[in-house]
Amino acid sequence: MAQTIRRFPSVTLNTDGHPHPRENTLVGLTVVFGLLAFITSFFHGLHMLSSWTGLAGIVTGLWGQFISVTTAERFVVVIALGASLFGFGIGLAHGGLFGGL
Repeated sequence: MAQTIRRFPSVTLNTDGHPHPRENTLVGLTVVFGLLAFITSFFHGLHMLSSWTGLAGIVTGLWGQFISVTTAERFVVVIALGASLFGFGIGLAHGGLFGGL
């Protein structure tokens, strides 16, 4: 059969057709830090983990936003950055970066 049927749309951050390994790494790190900060912010005893991963997610997210090339990268970074900010804020409210010293 000469034609192929694409059953699933390709999910990629490289919508311009060029590889962006540095930008995609920052997007991935921001997503991991954002998810970890968001999830751990719901547990009062994990405020230090939530605060530090939130801060790391904010730093990587802002840098990723600064050097992002495609709209798909920016879209994912902004959502993960919001999760990092939420986790960082709740972590600070529960005791902060250094455990309330």
